[in-house]
Amino acid sequence: MRWRLPGRGIRPEFAEYATLSRAARLLDDFRFEQTDPARFYGAIAADTAQMVGDWHDRPLRDAVILDVGGGPGYFADAFDRRGAHYISVEPDPSEMHAGGLEHRTSVRGSGQQLPFADRSMDVTFSSNVVEHTREPWQMADEMLRVTRPGGTVIISYTLWWGPFGGHEMGLTHYLGGHRAARWYTGRHGHPPKNLYGTSLFPVTAAQGLRWAGTVAGADVVGAFPRYLPSWLWWVMRVPGLREVLGTNLVLVLRKR
Repeated sequence: MRWRLPGRGIRPEFAEYATLSRAARLLDDFRFEQTDPARFYGAIAADTAQMVGDWHDRPLRDAVILDVGGGPGYFADAFDRRGAHYISVEPDPSEMHAGGLEHRTSVRGSGQQLPFADRSMDVTFSSNVVEHTREPWQMADEMLRVTRPGGTVIISYTLWWGPFGGHEMGLTHYLGGHRAARWYTGRHGHPPKNLYGTSLFPVTAAQGLRWAGTVAGADVVGAFPRYLPSWLWWVMRVPGLREVLGTNLVLVLRKR
């Protein structure tokens, strides 16, 4: 498998952007995912647009961008500001309308069977969706299918064995996903939004790196921990350690 870290000529723009202060800022915003989703998703949207812009080979202006699992629609404005043509696909209507935002370019559909033609997108990305998908690598294959030759596929997802793997269940997921869900339900009187085995699944860095390294028709141009400063990106080279400290893996592929 071919993937690289800072210092090897691959996207120094994003390596410079991935600072300790950025990591601290995003970590602080995570606290508001449930109580102030506009703040949380707005920050993630701006960060995602920066990441996509830095890793795509061409300017985003007039590029066709597909967001797989676009959710409430907070990402649209971030890409509109960059002059891109943003499209999102989301299977859950309640999730689409959770933010009360107007959906101008959203399509209801499944990531495992994207309702788009082959080679129709310049950039296809998903942000924190893989861990909520029962067949994540089928979705990843679909993302490659709809991307044009020379286009970019970016997949960012939360690692199960990292501190955020349990999402709102906190660190209790280390004692088992089903047990953590039961404890959360007992404390709060309702099940977690991200319910283990239904809408939350244990996905690892090893699985993503294995898929990216064996997929046909694309080259891996980046694999790094999204929320860590660039001087800590080396953790993705260390099996075991990357599962815990990596927290979120980003895979960047260029379609041939």
